[in-house]
Amino acid sequence: MKASGIALCALIGLGVAGGARAERADSQKPVNVEADRLTADDAKQTAVFEGKVVVTQGTRILRADRVTIRQDGEGFSYAVAEGKPATFREKREGADEWVDGEAQRIEYDGKKELVELFTNARLNRNKDEIRGNYISYDQKADLFQVKGAKDAPPSGARESRVRAVIQPKPKAGEAAPAPSAPLELKPSAAARAAR
Repeated sequence: MKASGIALCALIGLGVAGGARAERADSQKPVNVEADRLTADDAKQTAVFEGKVVVTQGTRILRADRVTIRQDGEGFSYAVAEGKPATFREKREGADEWVDGEAQRIEYDGKKELVELFTNARLNRNKDEIRGNYISYDQKADLFQVKGAKDAPPSGARESRVRAVIQPKPKAGEAAPAPSAPLELKPSAAARAAR
């Protein structure tokens, strides 16, 4: 498989890292990769993109300092994105919501359908957020696992504990709360007198 085909397979896998399916139409769109350097080895089925790497496919975008992609003999893809941090963003299927995340390293195992975010990992979906030193998402089981630095291998992580912010969801038949109006700033009496 050519390096561009390897990139396509890996990006499709990285596209579901947020735990919610990305736009299905994205997988039918071309993959665009920009980098300062590309080293491809067709015999080993690997491609290494380096230097301000930007991979896009439809609504999906992955940014990293280095992206290494390989494909095994069975056709499964594996990818490692590294950066300070490596980031991704995608639109969720059937919703006006986005999933984005970041970590020092993002790995995708196509055979296990497993996405892992290592060191200072963060995932946002809409306004919900989860942080930890390590986040894994098993696509087959639809299962998240998040660990703080004390439960994960040492790596200079900032997130020693798992942190989550989960916004209230409207109950069935209940409308979502209206966003509050921005506060209007008015000058104090002293500021008005100083004019």
